[in-house]
Amino acid sequence: MKMNRTNTAGRILALLLTALMVLSLAACGTKGGDKMDGMSSEPKNAEEAVAMHKELMAQENAILSEDTALWEKVFMAADKGMTMQEDGKNYGDFLLKTIEDAKEEFSDEEFAWLKEAATEISNIENKLTALEEKYPEIVQQSMDGDMSIPAGSDTSNPPDDGSMQKFPAFEGKDLDGNAVKSDELFSSNAVTVVNFWFTTCNPCVGELSELDALNKELAKKGGALIGVNTFTLDGDEAAISEAKDVLAKKGVTYQNVYFASDGEAGKFTTNIFAYPTTYVVDRNGNIVGDPIVGAITEKKQAETLQKLIDQALAADMG
Repeated sequence: MKMNRTNTAGRILALLLTALMVLSLAACGTKGGDKMDGMSSEPKNAEEAVAMHKELMAQENAILSEDTALWEKVFMAADKGMTMQEDGKNYGDFLLKTIEDAKEEFSDEEFAWLKEAATEISNIENKLTALEEKYPEIVQQSMDGDMSIPAGSDTSNPPDDGSMQKFPAFEGKDLDGNAVKSDELFSSNAVTVVNFWFTTCNPCVGELSELDALNKELAKKGGALIGVNTFTLDGDEAAISEAKDVLAKKGVTYQNVYFASDGEAGKFTTNIFAYPTTYVVDRNGNIVGDPIVGAITEKKQAETLQKLIDQALAADMG
């Protein structure tokens, strides 16, 4: 897939890193075997496990940050069908397969380096999974502070004047080419749920059916759900085609939209560093509560999202 948009390398690097984070949250490591082998030392308690988890994640990020242009080529070559992979898939193995399948796109030197880097990521993923299985409570502690929220949208600390954070305005289109304006979209719904995703993000694709069911429930209450596939910004035709194909396979009927990457909403999107991420927006375009980080197939995320929806609906009726 060709990328025709601004700041591509930075965005793809962010997507690579966040895919890795979210897949780790979804327990996408290998299972079985003595996966603690190779660790410098085994943690004695949860506190040491958190520190080790953070260090391992930092190692992965360092590997993926070493040559952003080369990793961009790998990510763009990813088999879109692998977005349907089941939890338990080692992300390093996913990268290795992608690199092997796209071998002709790299020089011998690049190929050798990528294979070595992906193998190292695979080994790190094994260690991460071992830690998460032995200390399941450490995952969120390790991620706290590591997942970024778009600049200027710290909804956990609302302005002192009591005002709410506005969702950035946009004028764009849906994937069928119909014009979409944010002010008209939000004002016509009692509540709008906005889900940010991308095509090769396994947890993102995994929640599409649940999101479609949620959209149908929202429609009964005067609300709606929309998706924003970050690959489709600026109207990338190849990305739109791929997104539509994935949505069709998952039976999704709700509207997906895109807009310019250099606009207010585009810059907001570029600064989302965890996928999937979902926002609840009221009729006036205000963001309700904090963004939901992670798939709503998880109980905690689903419950939190429902509370924010109920909050927005109650305020609209009041």
